[in-house]
Amino acid sequence: MRVCRYRRLQGVCALLLCVSVVLHLLVALLVLSLYPPPCGPLQSSVSQPQPNLTSADGTRTTSTDMGHPVGRGKQDVLEGVAVLSKLEALFSHPLYNLHAPPSPDEDWLLRVRSKETAEQSLIWLCDSKEGFDPIDWNTSTDTHPPWLRFHLGISRWQLYQHMDSNLPALVEQMATSRIVSAVQKTGGTQLKLLMTFPNYGQALFKPMKQERLEETNVNLYYFSDFERHNAEIAAFHLDRILGFRRVPPVVGRLIDIIKEIKDVTTDHKLARTFFNSPVGNSCFYGQCSYYCSTEHAVCGRPRALEGSLAAMLPDLSLAPRRSWKNPWRRSYSRSKLALWEKTPTYCNAVKKTPPYDRGTRLVDLIDMTILDFLQSNMDRHHYETFEFFGNSTFLIHLDNGRAFGRYSKDEPSILTPLVQCCRIRRSTLLRLRLLTLPQYRLSDVMRASLSQDPLAALAPVLAEPHLSALDRRLATILQTVQSCLLQHPQHSDVIYDDIPDYKG
Repeated sequence: MRVCRYRRLQGVCALLLCVSVVLHLLVALLVLSLYPPPCGPLQSSVSQPQPNLTSADGTRTTSTDMGHPVGRGKQDVLEGVAVLSKLEALFSHPLYNLHAPPSPDEDWLLRVRSKETAEQSLIWLCDSKEGFDPIDWNTSTDTHPPWLRFHLGISRWQLYQHMDSNLPALVEQMATSRIVSAVQKTGGTQLKLLMTFPNYGQALFKPMKQERLEETNVNLYYFSDFERHNAEIAAFHLDRILGFRRVPPVVGRLIDIIKEIKDVTTDHKLARTFFNSPVGNSCFYGQCSYYCSTEHAVCGRPRALEGSLAAMLPDLSLAPRRSWKNPWRRSYSRSKLALWEKTPTYCNAVKKTPPYDRGTRLVDLIDMTILDFLQSNMDRHHYETFEFFGNSTFLIHLDNGRAFGRYSKDEPSILTPLVQCCRIRRSTLLRLRLLTLPQYRLSDVMRASLSQDPLAALAPVLAEPHLSALDRRLATILQTVQSCLLQHPQHSDVIYDDIPDYKG
């Protein structure tokens, strides 16, 4: 009897459970019908960089981070398109498309031999290594990999041409190509790696050392500062926007520390420095003068590491470079001042000293000064030129890792060469003035240019305060030039007219 009652009770409970489930499903369907979820296509992170929803340390940003709301609505997309159009309009301006006569052979750094023996041609076609692409290049540029076209495009006056059709391919190669080798680059004070690709191209890798919004410690001297990967990326874009084209192409990339560095390195000294952090992140520190220790190790999250990749210049055996001491080099001392810091008329002596006493070398150096002031780079102790061109050539704007360290303070001493010499190119001055106009505002075109870098999908390459600082510093440069013009009634003493045919 008890067994029968127990079974009836089980049946009733089961029936009540089924009824309850059915009622819950009906309620859920009713709610969904009243409040349908929004649907829409997802934006591709490759074709369109995503907003900064996740910071570099993996935490989600809030509505107050960098002054922007979280999420990206239709208005944000429209504003992004408008800013990109500013960059396109800037590069279409006549000041960026000045007519230049055809360059003679001696104005090109490298040339492909038009004739070669059958034996040489055979070696060129067959000399390939394991892990590398087959070599099937000939005298036609269509067969050359992007890095080789970049080398062959270097001229007496610039590293690459305005709107160079090879530039996107070169950047794409560095950003996506498989890495077959990674070894530590000798020289310098901080960690950097030489990456090699299957087509024999190479790039210099600098790892992430500092967060985007983090400023340089005020207690550090300029020669003790970190080198920042995003500074290298931003310097390339800024140099291009200024119309100089003297910084080698740079692109950001996420690197797998294990797969793309540790597993492919043949550098035994580098290999010995890999370890796992207490939280399981892959780390390494290499060997260098500054910040190469377990206390300053470079770590992934857990294996992914941000960094910059800069295109390598031609090998020194093919294109030797000369290193020049910057006349306005700092003392690199905690207590001593350099001579130029104590002598207001220092430039008078520089103007009488070769190679600054003739040609364009002085205004070339002023161009470099303007770039450094805008990006707040105090570490320009030397610069390089290609020996092949002698003294009549541009200055290569290498090594910008210590730039963009502080946005809350400007460093007026960087601008000393312009203040003391009161000399500037007319083309440079006109472009600087152009970048103050609302339709070409420097901060806007920089934001647009940097948004095209792969790392912009994770976070803006430069935080907004750095972009605002660019506009502020640009105004300071133009005020300095205006002071020079007031001091020198003869404007030709201040403005070097390198574009006499331009009437704008």
